[in-house]
Amino acid sequence: MIALWLRGVLAARSGRLLASVMALALAVALLAALGTFISSSVRTMTQRAVKGVPVHWQILLAPGADRQRVTNALRQAGHPKALQAIGYADTLGLAASAGGTTQTTGAATVIGVDTDYAAVFPDQFDTVLGASQGVLIATQTAANLHVTVGDTVSVLRQGLPLADLRVDGVVSLRNADSMFQAIGVPRGTAPQAPPDNVLVLPAATWHALFDAQAAVRPDTVRTELHARLDLSALPQDPSTAYAQVLAQSHNLEARVAGSAAVANNLAARLDGVRADALFARVMFLFLGAPGVLLAFMVALAVSSAGSERRRAEQGLLRIRGASIATLVRLAGWEALAIGGLAVLAGLVVAGIVVRLSWSGSGGAPAAPWFALAAVLGLGLAAAAFVVPAWRDAKGSTVAAARSEFAPRSTPLWQRIWLDLALLVAAAVVFWNASQPGYSIVLATEGVAQTSVHYEAFLAPLCLWLGTGLLWLRVARFALRRGITSLPGALYDASGLWPLVAASMSRQHRRIAAAAALAALAFAFGTATAIFNTTYDAQSRVDAELTNGADVNVSGTTAAPAAALMDRLRAIPGVAAAEPLMHRMAYVGTDLQDIFGIDPVGIGRATTLADAFFGNGDAAKTLDALHRVPDGVLVSAETVNDFQLRIGDELNLRLQDAVDHRFRTVRFHFVGIVNEFPSAPKDSFLVANASYLAAQTRSGLAEVVLLRTAGAVGPVARSAREVAASVPGTRVTTLGETQALISSSLTAVDLRQLTRLELGFSTLLIAAIAGIVLGLNLAERGRSFALLTALGARRAQVGAFIVAEGAIVVAAGLVLGTATGFAIAKALVSLLAAAFDPPPAALIVPWAYLVATAVAALGSAALAVALIQRLASRPDLEALRGR
Repeated sequence: MIALWLRGVLAARSGRLLASVMALALAVALLAALGTFISSSVRTMTQRAVKGVPVHWQILLAPGADRQRVTNALRQAGHPKALQAIGYADTLGLAASAGGTTQTTGAATVIGVDTDYAAVFPDQFDTVLGASQGVLIATQTAANLHVTVGDTVSVLRQGLPLADLRVDGVVSLRNADSMFQAIGVPRGTAPQAPPDNVLVLPAATWHALFDAQAAVRPDTVRTELHARLDLSALPQDPSTAYAQVLAQSHNLEARVAGSAAVANNLAARLDGVRADALFARVMFLFLGAPGVLLAFMVALAVSSAGSERRRAEQGLLRIRGASIATLVRLAGWEALAIGGLAVLAGLVVAGIVVRLSWSGSGGAPAAPWFALAAVLGLGLAAAAFVVPAWRDAKGSTVAAARSEFAPRSTPLWQRIWLDLALLVAAAVVFWNASQPGYSIVLATEGVAQTSVHYEAFLAPLCLWLGTGLLWLRVARFALRRGITSLPGALYDASGLWPLVAASMSRQHRRIAAAAALAALAFAFGTATAIFNTTYDAQSRVDAELTNGADVNVSGTTAAPAAALMDRLRAIPGVAAAEPLMHRMAYVGTDLQDIFGIDPVGIGRATTLADAFFGNGDAAKTLDALHRVPDGVLVSAETVNDFQLRIGDELNLRLQDAVDHRFRTVRFHFVGIVNEFPSAPKDSFLVANASYLAAQTRSGLAEVVLLRTAGAVGPVARSAREVAASVPGTRVTTLGETQALISSSLTAVDLRQLTRLELGFSTLLIAAIAGIVLGLNLAERGRSFALLTALGARRAQVGAFIVAEGAIVVAAGLVLGTATGFAIAKALVSLLAAAFDPPPAALIVPWAYLVATAVAALGSAALAVALIQRLASRPDLEALRGR
């Protein structure tokens, strides 16, 4: 019996079943692909975060500690794959003679490393000149002493005679901040910058020079163990990985209590990624979940398009003696067949999408989401076929099931005004989330626990669902009572509009549901497109803030990039080149970055948005700085910390470029700066370059910002060729920086997610406009057959079909687009923390919105044309009724 039933269903309703399979497969594919994207993104965040840490742990040995004991404890707690001992010695300074003069530095640090240290930890040193082994001098130190390979440097040891060393190479210290960090010192009391003068020696040479100093001044010599851990068992989730690495370091500290202190660089890096991973999940909720929900709605709408016909067929079976159990069993097998085919097709589509989009994601992150999508797909098929069959069998008589005019009550949601309740809930949640200090993601630095205010997701979700139900209510009312008042311009000439309006009024439930579903689809597509476009544009702004301009050429104080200014300006494709001084200044005891600019010309090479400045006016702020030679712009954090007011005198300590001593320089506070190209995100200063040059006795800028007139790549390659003549000069591009930023969160890279969501949203809109509309029209085949039998011409029958299609698409397009703009605005406001700085306005992708409208119109036109063609043929089976 079951096989006979399935064959009959397939023969009689093959088109409807195919449409159900396609709609359900689309929902399964979307859920599986989106889930895989989130899992893959989170795993990629962890991998990139770990890859960017040169030394995972730095263990400072206490004076007199048993090194072997600490090493054994480390092997038990952290399972290191690589371990090296590093000696650090603080000296009075370094000296060298060149050109008849003697140069002497201030305090210097000399480190001793094994010969294979650079091979074990390759990201620590970059060889700029000469050998990579032997006595190596840092680029800044070489510039201060005016020495190069082959020259002799004297080390001023504490309590011991001078030691002369011949320089074998010049190196750049890529991670000086972490290499020379203070370990085991309370936050705020440690030095805020690495030493200016560094010498790197082979371990044997270091011990020969400084073992004696350790005996005389043990407080000036220390030993660290640098470890790279085995991360094969590291969890993929950054929060879990952070907790595990933090627990391992605590375990080590417990084992070696009093003998060593640990600097957990790996945990610090993972700590910074945790919030991004949580934002990735929030992105899935805010952007992906409505799409999945919409896909399931579309699948249910397609499956329920023939519900009246199935209800009549089940009534006929009950007349012939079928029990409720039999009806449910038949519906169950139908659901299993359709759901199985849909799940299989959906997973194949999702697999193709995943393979094409994230070829390196592997099967691990995809498997759970594929399994969840399969289960939900089968559950949705059961909800579409089995539940209605059971409900109708239990709650209606045979006569009611076979009647075309069964009475219908007003839905519960409409009676309790659920639509307005959802809109009020959205407004309340949005108001709460907009309060000062509210943050959706809370990942406190140094604390393993994290939290996400998932209730904030209710704002866009309730807005989306509430407006959808509101449009459904409005559409039902308009179709039932107000449709006859419309002009019906297309059909007035033939006098058919009253008949068309009456027909649509009778079918108001079905048409209103299709229009509301179309509005939800347009709202989802519009909101997603606007948010993703705004987000992507803002990530470019963030990248420009980090990089400074299209191309950034950075040197050092001793070897400034501005020395190459004329050659850089002459590169083909350079539209503007501007110098940027980058020095350090003490504000009280805080060491901060200070940038020297030409307020008039800096805007030619970089973008200065109004949001970068406290008064919201970039031109006015730069003009104020230009008019006050000793003026300075101060970051908001420093203004709050020091309680500054406009016009206050501010005394900063700047390093003199000639004698390298810090001297107090007077400035006047003229404005607040929130962000500035290439500046850090917390505390920094911006001053006039001319005044900064006069006070530090150095007018050359360390950085040159280049704006390109065309492609960035050729300009960057030419800039690297020019900069190769100056040791230590780096060239970075906006694209490279944006890729780095997008590897974390502004940082979930939304390009893949955008293509995925917008592609599926276009398919969903086309499915609603085409499949749902077509099936709804097909359900009225008997009505169209009766019109044809009564002598109606094809154009007259087409009037009914075209009118219904136009109402569905037009209402969905207009109402959905308006709703999408509102949701996009809410999303940008709620996820403001993901933007740095927040966008000044929404960026609308008009091309995509036009493309979705065209896709909807095309699908609707195709469905209307197909139904018109079918309606023009005599259908005796339809005339005989059900």
